[in-house]
Amino acid sequence: MMQIKKGIPFIDQHNKEYLYGGKFGGNFIPETLKKPIDDLTKLFSKLRKNKNFLKERDYYFKNYIGSPTPFIKLENLTKHVGGAQIYAKVVSEANGGAHKIYNATVHCLIAKKAGKKFIVGDTGAGYAGKMLSMAAKKFNLKCKIFMGAKDIKRQRPNVEAMKKNGAVIVPVKTGSQTLVDAVSECMRYWVSNCDTTHMCVGSTVGPNIFVKICAWSTSQISRELIVQLKEEFGKIPKKIKLINCVGGGSSAMGFWNEFIDTDAEFYGVEAGGPKKSKLHAAPLSNGSKIGILHGAAQYVVQDKEGQIGSTESISAGLDYPGISPLHCFLKDTKRAIYTSVNDEEALNAYRLVSKLENISPSLEPSHAFAEAIKFAPKLKRSDVIVVNSCGDSLKDKDIIKSRLGYYIR
Repeated sequence: MMQIKKGIPFIDQHNKEYLYGGKFGGNFIPETLKKPIDDLTKLFSKLRKNKNFLKERDYYFKNYIGSPTPFIKLENLTKHVGGAQIYAKVVSEANGGAHKIYNATVHCLIAKKAGKKFIVGDTGAGYAGKMLSMAAKKFNLKCKIFMGAKDIKRQRPNVEAMKKNGAVIVPVKTGSQTLVDAVSECMRYWVSNCDTTHMCVGSTVGPNIFVKICAWSTSQISRELIVQLKEEFGKIPKKIKLINCVGGGSSAMGFWNEFIDTDAEFYGVEAGGPKKSKLHAAPLSNGSKIGILHGAAQYVVQDKEGQIGSTESISAGLDYPGISPLHCFLKDTKRAIYTSVNDEEALNAYRLVSKLENISPSLEPSHAFAEAIKFAPKLKRSDVIVVNSCGDSLKDKDIIKSRLGYYIR
């Protein structure tokens, strides 16, 4: 079990604070953002302890998002692969099709409490943008989404959904035209409009407060899972393996948070990129160095000059050169193990899971399923693996059909 050290605070649901090594995270922000960041930090500190706010959050989680999401055994996949029993937490059954709805809903509730009428956010796979546009519509907020021009082309279904929800989509044509540039442009916009506008960072990245809010929101996943495991097994299985894809890291932190002090084993799966390419989006499993990205210290894909390096992945949601400071800490303390899966392995996992089971994971959790498929045969029948199927494949239908020749919904 890891030693909890003084450093970066991470807030759980019980108003305690896990303290993380001061090596990662921080608030590397321009002076113009100091006051809005401080104001948001103070507001969230009050709201997370406010019984009425928590009651409101739980109401919308249940009646708007649809919590709890299903927990199922993948009988056919377990038989096909052999070894450990494979289960899935089907978070893609949440309203909108992905875990991003938790963070989006909480941010909209915070925006309302702050008296803001506008909300902005970033997106890569389009799920963070889609969910924010949904929640903004629900809570009568005007919404603007920054999205890389490359991602707009490859995630068309989610772009169409954002437009239907009334969001303004701002194409980002700088840099790689992917998630990293969308986050940068979103933060630049907020600097100039923070008096009237609330910013929702789509993952557990950025200045500390955004890491806290996102992880606090998505940890609903692990709160539900603990209850569901006890219903299924009578207790939490010993050394249960919890496997999750990792890009920015929001779904994994939500999946693992309530298990931090148990003997559950965490496996984070990054995007290894195309099989025949040297490009990837896997800073934790490829020996990347610490750098500063979007206001926080973290492991970052960098070039020889120390500049933010190019990344590549079939999965837009994992195509990010950095990683949450929380995951950096979990790696260094060896509390979590991080690996990577290439594009072809993720596609093969999608093909197998969608054919054998009644779920159709997006390309992000397909990376986690690929790791589970490799890992399960090495384990005993009594071992239990749970994969977080955190996104639905609808947004990837064009990519999947072009690569595999068919698409299973």
